[in-house]
Parts: sequence; structure tokens; C-alpha cells
Amino acid sequence: MVDDLTSPIGLVAGSGILPIEFAKSARAKGLELALVAHRGEALSELEKYASSCTWIRVGQLGKLISALKRAHVKQVAFAGGISRVRLFKDVRLDWRGAALLAKLGSVKDDVVLRGIAAEIEKEGIQVISATLLLDKSVPSAGRLTRLGLDTQSLLDAIVGWEAAEAIGRLDIGQTVVANKGLVVAVEAVEGTDAAIKRAGQLSGPGGVVVKLCKPQQDTRLDLPTIGVGTIQTMKEAGASALVLQAERCIILDPQAVAIEADRAGIAVEVVATVIALKDRIAPNK
Repeated sequence: MVDDLTSPIGLVAGSGILPIEFAKSARAKGLELALVAHRGEALSELEKYASSCTWIRVGQLGKLISALKRAHVKQVAFAGGISRVRLFKDVRLDWRGAALLAKLGSVKDDVVLRGIAAEIEKEGIQVISATLLLDKSVPSAGRLTRLGLDTQSLLDAIVGWEAAEAIGRLDIGQTVVANKGLVVAVEAVEGTDAAIKRAGQLSGPGGVVVKLCKPQQDTRLDLPTIGVGTIQTMKEAGASALVLQAERCIILDPQAVAIEADRAGIAVEVVATVIALKDRIAPNK
């Protein structure tokens, strides 16, 4: 609960506007912010919201933990992504980061994030979900836009949902684009926007984008996140619909997303389960 949050609150920041939204919410609730920001990912604008700021490279786990302890942080949230491409060219492992990777024996996102969270909590710092300060951005099931999914979009959403669950289970990515019953793009290291653009290039207009939380994902650490920029990318690629999972995603500024999607003629729906989609195709079964 928000009432249980302590000040200063820690934020480990990656890319995008999610960290900014978290920082604004922390300020609005009277919480000081101790920021640990990733170079090349986090926006410099974040510094103006923080009472302390430490910039780190990917892999500097010891420096991250030291910064939180120095700021007397008792709770920390993660917000914003780290480009998986960066893992190939800009990692700066310190001794603690190297020791963790050796112990984990894996560089898969979920394994590493869980490992980092466990190391932080060993130091008496609780890892919390960023959604505690962004509860209005976590949607329940329902339609955000005037347009809903038509029959073909429902069929594509089901194909995309089942494929997204499969790639998520293998820790490949969160996003799948389906068109006319076929999976045309799967997100891997390139990220969601690049996968959407590739789908448009390969199959033309009409693609349905499905972005899901991985089945094994620690929801404190890396919930699927979309914003106005996602809708703009979909418009450029000719995508027709976006499907997300209820209570397991973040929509940044939902009202602005809905307005942008309506302008673009894109349907945005938040759905509880793939069964709910299938029931709309065959409601009497």
C-alpha cells in the first residue's frame, strides 16, 4: 500500500517515460527520491526529481547497492527498460555483478532481474513494484477505444496471445504481431517498436499487436508497458489493434493513449485471459 512507503524511496531507472512518471508521482506524494540511473538509457530529466542521483553502467550491481545504502533507502522500485542490445556492447561488470552472473549461470532477463532483486533484498532493502505509485496506469479488463476487435482481429489476437505466452515462457520477449492468422513478428533483443515496424514491412496493414507479461515474470520488476509512442509506431506500421493483459501491464497516460488510438483508428483492448478472447468467437461453447 502507498501508505506503507518510506522516504527516501529508491528508483533504479532505465529508458522511457515510466521512470519520469514514477518520479512525478513520488514527488506528488511527498516522497524523496534516491535515483540510480543507467547511462545511455535513463533520461537526464530524471535528476531534477531526485534528492540524490548516481549514474551507473549495466552490470555495476555493487555500485547500485552502495548508492541505495548511502541514501538510506529501505524500499526500491525498478522502472524503465534496458536495451538488450546494450548487453552485447556496453556492460561494465563490477565484482558483485560478475559474482552474481557466475552464480546464476544465465543472462536471461527474468533470471538476472530476480537475482538482482534478491541481492538487493539481502541488504535489507525491499524491492517493490513501481505500480504502487502508478496504480491508475494498471488497467482492468475493458476497451480503451471506440473501436473494438472485429472477428479477424479476435482470431489474430488469439494467435498472438498463444505465441506471446510461448516466447515469454522461453524468455525471448513480450510482444507478438499476428496478421491474417499468422505470426509475422516476434520481439527479441530489438524491442517492441522494432518488432511492430518489422511486422508492417513484412505483412502490410492490419496486424494485431499482443504484448503480455511473461508467465514466470516477477511483476515487481518488468511489467509490459505501452504509451502514446507505441500507438504512433503502430500507426506508422499500419497495425490495427493492440491487446494487453488485465492487471499485468502498464499504460502510461491511458487517456492520451485512447485519444491517439481513436485518431489512428486503432482498437485497444485489455483482456483477462485468452479464454475470454476465444469465448467471443464461440460464445455458446
